[in-house]
Amino acid sequence: MLSKLDDYPVHQTAEPIALTASSDRCTYDRYWYNAHDRDGAFYFGVALCRYPNLGIMDCSLSLAIDGQQYAFHGSRRAPAEPTDTSVGPFVLAILEPMGRHRLTIAANDTGIECDLVFTPHTACMEEGRQTLRNDRHLVMDATRLDQFGRWEGWIRFEGRELQVNGHTTFGLKDRSWGIRPVGEPWSGGAPADNFKALHFCWLPIHWEDQCSLAGWFEDDSGHQWHTDQGFLPVYSEPAAIPGTVDPGATVWQGTVGHQVEMIPGTRRMRKATVTMQDRSGASMRVELEPVLVHRMKGLGYQNPEWGHGKWHGELVIGSESWRDSDLDPLALENLHLQQVVRVTCGDRVGHGVLEQLHIGASTSYGFSDWLDGALPGS
Repeated sequence: MLSKLDDYPVHQTAEPIALTASSDRCTYDRYWYNAHDRDGAFYFGVALCRYPNLGIMDCSLSLAIDGQQYAFHGSRRAPAEPTDTSVGPFVLAILEPMGRHRLTIAANDTGIECDLVFTPHTACMEEGRQTLRNDRHLVMDATRLDQFGRWEGWIRFEGRELQVNGHTTFGLKDRSWGIRPVGEPWSGGAPADNFKALHFCWLPIHWEDQCSLAGWFEDDSGHQWHTDQGFLPVYSEPAAIPGTVDPGATVWQGTVGHQVEMIPGTRRMRKATVTMQDRSGASMRVELEPVLVHRMKGLGYQNPEWGHGKWHGELVIGSESWRDSDLDPLALENLHLQQVVRVTCGDRVGHGVLEQLHIGASTSYGFSDWLDGALPGS
């Protein structure tokens, strides 16, 4: 099964590129992006993923604005050509590898359309390999890269048009691939009850002269079994970025300190202090103030209908919207979120997001059951 990529010297096995090295049905290869206005007026996210062993490709655009969230979803049979990154009216174009990317959604029955360009202002940061097993099998084994930049263009929704200003709309490209739970739950074999608590936070921040990233996974005891911490210099234009990997980038190794105050009755941050820490003794403490919330189900995460890697048919598109104040904050589909945050570090001010997913008990966050909310004062 040959593809255009077979004309490049990129092979890792004796197979053509379109054939995966792993037969795991949860193999995936995802484009993911976020964007947020500097003052928190809006947030949007974009996702497109190919699941080669399921034969599915799906995509989403999700916009949070004025307390309402709107989502476009699409799904199709995965094309035989891996470089085809389109799902009906949704077309993702890689204008330059590790450079500008463009998303267009042509006029369609959902009423959601866009023309958006992501322009990077940093090189890329490779996060550490994320590997998690349960008692039987590999649950997650993935690599992610992050690249910071800005967005420009427009989004049409509900008869309105949002102008996206390239000077005031911060964004990030997240590319990840490997193995992660996707598709319909597997029911084969003997019954198993081995799901473990999962607590994930991810904090990319845009500062005036650099961008920083802190991410961590914890278990129910507060043990951080994976962390990522790093800093990337910012450049005024893509041509000034010194390659895919910046020799001026800094990576820290160590635990991430955090004090997160939750909104009572939820698993959502009301305010937080995060301390990045390196084994060398260097540290950076930041204070987070939430400005806007975006539910990740708008991009397929834990979405009961548009979950990742579900078969809908040869080509299907749809949309949904909701008012955030009407949601049950402890429903599983609503736990995963990103909040636009204003960040301070001494006299410095930054803008970013805090992503949170808390499932299960946690000594760090004060949860005692699978889906209980924070108590007042916790």
